[in-house]
Amino acid sequence: MPLIDPDAERAAALARGVLERFPQCFLDRWLGVMRAKLGLGTAEAGDRELVDSWLDALHRNEVDFTLAFRRLADAAESAAGDAGVRALFADPNAYDRWAHAWRARLAREPSAGLARAQSMRRVNPLFIARNHRVEQAIAAAVERAEFTAFETLLAVLSRPYEATARHAEYADPPTPGERVLRTFCGT
Repeated sequence: MPLIDPDAERAAALARGVLERFPQCFLDRWLGVMRAKLGLGTAEAGDRELVDSWLDALHRNEVDFTLAFRRLADAAESAAGDAGVRALFADPNAYDRWAHAWRARLAREPSAGLARAQSMRRVNPLFIARNHRVEQAIAAAVERAEFTAFETLLAVLSRPYEATARHAEYADPPTPGERVLRTFCGT
């Protein structure tokens, strides 16, 4: 508190003011990021509901969030891309219902097609540090002093937005047998 103001009461009042503004500030920034991920360049009143319904549909259908956002860029480029997103859903109709509202919202945006998809691909990574890949790299290093898996993972993650056929499997979520159920902060 002394770093904020030498007077303790004034420091507390200043800190309280910042803390009271934080939730709205955070929500505004988060919504801006989510708009970009959904291909929305402008703000509209119903955007929060559109984002929330998308996240809810992903959760209810146990869809891999990273792949869903990335494949959504294909759907933004052309309606033919819908098939790739639908395939991720246990109930493809859940995607169809959401996509109807999303497309209506996209129709009010100034950008379209390829430009929108390219913008979305710049904010939706294809590759993330998936736990099963990290565990594989750690196991190879610890058990066999083999660092190839680590070096490959590092190379892939250094360019998370660039699709490469050579490393396509790094975008895949774990199979049931590869799921990591326990992780540690150090990994």
